[in-house]
Amino acid sequence: MSDVTSVADAMENPPSAASGRCEVAARGRRPRRLLAAVLAIVGCALLGGGVQLVLLGGSIYYVPAGLAVLASALFSWRGDRRAIWAYVIMLAASMAWSLWECGLDLWGLQARLAAPAVLGFWVCWPALRARPLCSMAGTLLICAAAWFAIAKTYQGERFPFPSRLAAASVGPPDPTASASRWLNYGNDPGGSRYSTASLITPANVDRLQLAWTAHTGDMGPALGFEATPLMVDDTLYLCSPTNIIMALDADTGKARWVFDPHSRLPPTRTCRGVAYYKAPGADGQCAERILFATVDARLMAVDALDGRPCRDFGQNGAIDLWRGMGRAQLGYYLVTSAPTIVDGNVIVGGWVADGQYVGEPSGVVRAYGAATGRFAWAWDMDRPHEHGEPSPGRSYSRGTANSWAPMSGDETLHLVFLPTGNSTPDYWGAHRSAASETYGSSVVALDSRTGELRWSFQTTHHDLWDYDVASQPTLVDLPIGGAVVPALIQPTKRGQVFVLDRRNGHPLTPVRELPAPQRPSPGDFLAPTQPFSTGMPAFDDTRLSEAGMWGATPLDQLWCRIKFRQARYDGPLTPPGLGPTVTYPSYAGGINWGGVSIDPVRRLMTVNWNRLGNYTRLVPRAEADAMGIVPSNDGGAHVGSPVAQKGTPFALSTGPFLSPLAMPCTPPPFGRIAVVDLDTRRLLWSRPLGTTGYSGPFGLPLRVPLPIGVPNSGGSIMTRSGLTFIAASQDRKIRAFDSLTGKILWQAPLPAGGNATPMTYVTAASKRQYLVIAAGGNAILRSGSSDTIMAFALPSTRHAE
Repeated sequence: MSDVTSVADAMENPPSAASGRCEVAARGRRPRRLLAAVLAIVGCALLGGGVQLVLLGGSIYYVPAGLAVLASALFSWRGDRRAIWAYVIMLAASMAWSLWECGLDLWGLQARLAAPAVLGFWVCWPALRARPLCSMAGTLLICAAAWFAIAKTYQGERFPFPSRLAAASVGPPDPTASASRWLNYGNDPGGSRYSTASLITPANVDRLQLAWTAHTGDMGPALGFEATPLMVDDTLYLCSPTNIIMALDADTGKARWVFDPHSRLPPTRTCRGVAYYKAPGADGQCAERILFATVDARLMAVDALDGRPCRDFGQNGAIDLWRGMGRAQLGYYLVTSAPTIVDGNVIVGGWVADGQYVGEPSGVVRAYGAATGRFAWAWDMDRPHEHGEPSPGRSYSRGTANSWAPMSGDETLHLVFLPTGNSTPDYWGAHRSAASETYGSSVVALDSRTGELRWSFQTTHHDLWDYDVASQPTLVDLPIGGAVVPALIQPTKRGQVFVLDRRNGHPLTPVRELPAPQRPSPGDFLAPTQPFSTGMPAFDDTRLSEAGMWGATPLDQLWCRIKFRQARYDGPLTPPGLGPTVTYPSYAGGINWGGVSIDPVRRLMTVNWNRLGNYTRLVPRAEADAMGIVPSNDGGAHVGSPVAQKGTPFALSTGPFLSPLAMPCTPPPFGRIAVVDLDTRRLLWSRPLGTTGYSGPFGLPLRVPLPIGVPNSGGSIMTRSGLTFIAASQDRKIRAFDSLTGKILWQAPLPAGGNATPMTYVTAASKRQYLVIAAGGNAILRSGSSDTIMAFALPSTRHAE
């Protein structure tokens, strides 16, 4: 009813009779005008932001949309039914524009239409109330369409099925199977993350249930509980974020012993695993030992049977890794990955703080006798042929590229394979040494007995994007050109996967040097080309655009569009500059330290990766000094906080490209998982990984499990029975996929994110197969915090069915 009609009504009735109706009309005006105020705010935001976007050369849609919403606000304030028509016309035009701009992409349509449709329901409520059947039918139609779109997204994509896999089967599980162990971080020295255990199959995996839980008692602030346990002789060995080592009964989870090295704790701390070593012919104490490195830079060995320090290793069971490093501060150098043992040498690299100053601790890689702890060799890339320790008064070369991710080894070839990062600071590189330019962001093969360089392959030239090679090199033998070739598969944060001959580093699948964006920051330079693995799928090859910017609502999508237009983006490897730039993929990947898993029998590879961007700007030194940006006193840095890069002309401001609602501006899905057929080098299937159950605006859990695909950290494993297990995602679940089809066969909730790599084994005592995951969460992903190890198994009475 319009205001005019209301006044006429009041004039036709005596005041005494009309007073009640006037009160009702007044009460009716309040929600109507509240709606009008909301519409006015939305309309002004759309109009103002739309004008700014047009001035930046962007879409003109938001200007007329804002005017239409403002018109609807005005009519609503007056009680005029033309408010409905103005809004419906705007909504219809928005739908046509959305379909033109993003097609039938579910999340693109959601960003543009979901919030306007909800608001439109209240605008149109008077008309809907008058026609309940029509409104009900429309609601059901919309719900059906949304359900269909969500179901299609949840199922992901499947590709033509290779005939060689059509009959892939391992037969029924064998109830008499002997124990299946997990002896290395990636199960085998080549990091395949593949298990021959096959008691859990696609047919019975849905019966998995919790078998036992254990707790480390280590709940202090940390990057996360990211450990993958080892299983040797029915005992699990693992480390907590502060390097507390535990031995657990593999059937019950009960602690057999605990060793606390009492590490001095920097702000960044985690431990992804330990190493097991049994010296040939050894007997007595420490014949079998657990080796691990600590966050305060010690390499230690304890007896695998009782956890007591091995007194014959180094100095009473420990080696000081600060030796030869020169001046250093706690937190600037530490070891997070499990040591690698090849040819009797235990080999360690180290994590070095990002972006603080020129001349941070060395990225040296060192080897020690696994039985004695005696120094064996060092690879200091600036002095590649000097494999001894520095003489008194000298140190290993400072500021060189480091190797913090898990390594792999091949004792047949006597090689250890190092994934390397870049030289610090990360985003300005004119100061770097020639060796860091050559070996940074590479995979490097060293002689495991001497430390001598055998070959290297660089995945990013003159890395200015923090594209460390974070994944373990994965070793597999592949049939290529009629012969079985010893291959190395190297995933990268760029989403490029390189397949190399591990004997010499030559590419086994095509790699092309393609032109890269130019215009470096003042005083720096750029590589004219960058390597692209054109013979393998890219994870992923998204090219961002203004139209591709995302948001939970049109308003934050508009904000993301404006920020994108204000930044420089020339495609992949857009260099950082004095103005804002968009980096995609972000420093989180692509493929990060979780790496890949490989089924060497079926020759399949599971890959999980992130689809996120960074918003980056170099800060001139005078401005940085005025802002008080100085190197950290402990190597720690908050995500998104500026870092000093002292010794270069610029500090750095970078972090995730997020909307004001703390949601990614880059389009969903934000995390994916896929399986690649290594024979054809094509995708077998691909789908989003994870749901919105524990994420949402401002980091608040949405509690609605929409299959949007969420950020992930951690890796997968594959089994002989044809299963892929992975947790990793932000939504605190562990899942089992059919490796051949991508169908989710089982999932279970976790107390916090399983941001680690799971493992599986069969014990000799019970003949049960267990699936184990560290469910400790991750501070960066906001996936909770816990100290829990969880083991799942089939019910004991029918585990062999």
